[in-house]
Amino acid sequence: MNLFTIPLRNLGRRPLRTVLLTAVFTIGVMSVVSIQQLSTVVGNNLEEKLNKFGANILVTPKTESLSVSYGGLDLGNVAYGAHELQGDPVLSSIRAIDLKDRLSAVAPKFASISKVNGVPVAVVGVSMADELSIKTHWYPEGNFPQNDREVLLGSNAAEKIGIRTGQNVSIEGNTLKVAGILDPTGTEDDNVIFMDINLLRNSVGRPGAVHFIEVAALCAGCPIDEIVEQIVKAVPDTEVKALQHVVKQRMSAIGFVNRMAWSVSGVILLTACFMIGLSIFSAVNERKTEIGLMRSLGFSTSSVFSIFCLEALFIGSMAGIAGYAGGFLASGRILQTLDLGEADIAFDPAAFGITFLAVAGLSVLAAVIPSLRATRVDPSRTLVSL
Repeated sequence: MNLFTIPLRNLGRRPLRTVLLTAVFTIGVMSVVSIQQLSTVVGNNLEEKLNKFGANILVTPKTESLSVSYGGLDLGNVAYGAHELQGDPVLSSIRAIDLKDRLSAVAPKFASISKVNGVPVAVVGVSMADELSIKTHWYPEGNFPQNDREVLLGSNAAEKIGIRTGQNVSIEGNTLKVAGILDPTGTEDDNVIFMDINLLRNSVGRPGAVHFIEVAALCAGCPIDEIVEQIVKAVPDTEVKALQHVVKQRMSAIGFVNRMAWSVSGVILLTACFMIGLSIFSAVNERKTEIGLMRSLGFSTSSVFSIFCLEALFIGSMAGIAGYAGGFLASGRILQTLDLGEADIAFDPAAFGITFLAVAGLSVLAAVIPSLRATRVDPSRTLVSL
């Protein structure tokens, strides 16, 4: 017999207890692995969707203001300087920054006031493909414009000018078809007409002009400040503002998912560790005579301590392997029911190794106190009781 065969023999002497304890610990590990796997996938999926839900960086022309007063009368602030951007050069510069891979969309805008059916209404020229990559919350009655001869109306604008899907409207001398009318969004989008940016600015004699640009940046690691700095260097004659409250709201939602997953995982692991500790305590109380005999045969206190810790280690190792495998399979099945598109869970050897070492370490840690109690068993009293 040695320090490795004794723990295995002891576990085999009580097979039902060993199987039940290992099964409970395995279920705990499986639950933790499933929660962590799913929280990672759901968090990434949520982040991807939130990143598409509107812009978080705004690029506008740099303007200056002058406070004007005359004869003691304050005439207010007068803005002067450029009020438009040169679209193509600015867009090319933004899309060429070092962190361009972190940009999910760059959407230019050109705004104008036009009369439609005799009613003044705001018309915004957009690149519809870029706009739809930001405005994923848009749902139209009808369709989105498929070419530059179709427009999209906000719900309030359509009601104001009395137009319906499929009808034609005249905007800046162009006869255009209403492809769709947006469902109410509760934003300024409800009050405007969206049309092709090139057609609008050419019609008003401002080819190539852009009033502002919305940029949607991916938030993993949230390098918003770095992206802003690079855009400022790329287009120095602009004002670049990061909508930090948007970023914080998105990261808060993702952080909540992760914190909840870690909290539940911590409770499950703590419960499993308590069960291992209680099991070792029970084993120590039942085997005091055996411990006394071992001590009288020359086993040191460190050997006795190691025996009980090894029992916990064997249980933790088996639970770690079986729990990770079960959790991996279970999370894949659960993911199929969540309908998250192309989201998938891939086996990660590093994650398996970390999980195995963590579970084994926690099981040994849970056995430390009862193992210390085993080292305090007095062999002389044990032998007297025989």
